Amino acid sequence: MQILDGKKASQAIKDELKIEVAQLAAEGKKIPHLAAILVGNNGASETYVAAKVKACDEIGFKSTLIRLEEDIAEVKLLNKISELNSDPDVDGILVQLPLPKHISDEEVINTIDPDKDVDGFHPVSVGRMVQGLPTFIPATPYGIMLLLEHFKIETAGKHAVVVGRSNIVGRPMSILLSENKNPGNCTVTVCHSKTKNIKDFCKQADIIVAALGKPEFITADMVKEGAIIIDVGITRTADTSRKTGFRLKGDVLYDEVAPKCSWITPVPGGVGPMTIAALMKNTYKSCQQKN
Repeated sequence: MQILDGKKASQAIKDELKIEVAQLAAEGKKIPHLAAILVGNNGASETYVAAKVKACDEIGFKSTLIRLEEDIAEVKLLNKISELNSDPDVDGILVQLPLPKHISDEEVINTIDPDKDVDGFHPVSVGRMVQGLPTFIPATPYGIMLLLEHFKIETAGKHAVVVGRSNIVGRPMSILLSENKNPGNCTVTVCHSKTKNIKDFCKQADIIVAALGKPEFITADMVKEGAIIIDVGITRTADTSRKTGFRLKGDVLYDEVAPKCSWITPVPGGVGPMTIAALMKNTYKSCQQKN
């Protein structure tokens, strides 16, 4: 069993970007600028946004963090996004999800300029991805593909089972794994809450991408020997023995499953850092396309 170390792979990507940005600065060219909007004070969202801002600082990107009140009217949030769309210095815009219930995720995503959609959620970005055209790929699936690429994981001809069908991870992941690229060229099965006998599908899988948000759902009896496990899940569960008061758990029962695997991502330290690295690559790409 070997670890798909997201910290190591993401650091390699950030180091490459840091060199590219230093070169841009030396030549007097525009530095990539990421604008992030955080609505309310959700603890997990605060952590994620702080990590993204930190990555920008580390690489040399400009970053702007816009904090808005939990009860902000949807129209005011949409107006703020429109301002950023019109700002020529801003290359990438992300609105941290989840949003308060009175705000429509769909309206927010559709308002972001597709040319600045570094999260890759806009219908234009998704449509181009489905057609195999150049676009911004959703950050978590893109990060997973970069992780497979970094560790030179052979995927062609393998059976991949994606557990989860969200627009953020499951669906785009199934498309990327089936593309005629490297990594890619998998035969893909998508399982979800209405799938009967998920265990049987998983036991056939050479690669399992667990992205359903249920802690420790994937157990050892669902995994065949030598499988590659990508654990996207990250859930805060109460743990009074820890200083934070919680423990992070993935969708895979790690201690039980890991001994059967050829490769597995840890939680934390697997997919999470790669999501941020992919977001940085998308932001750099946006800047390069515009300049």
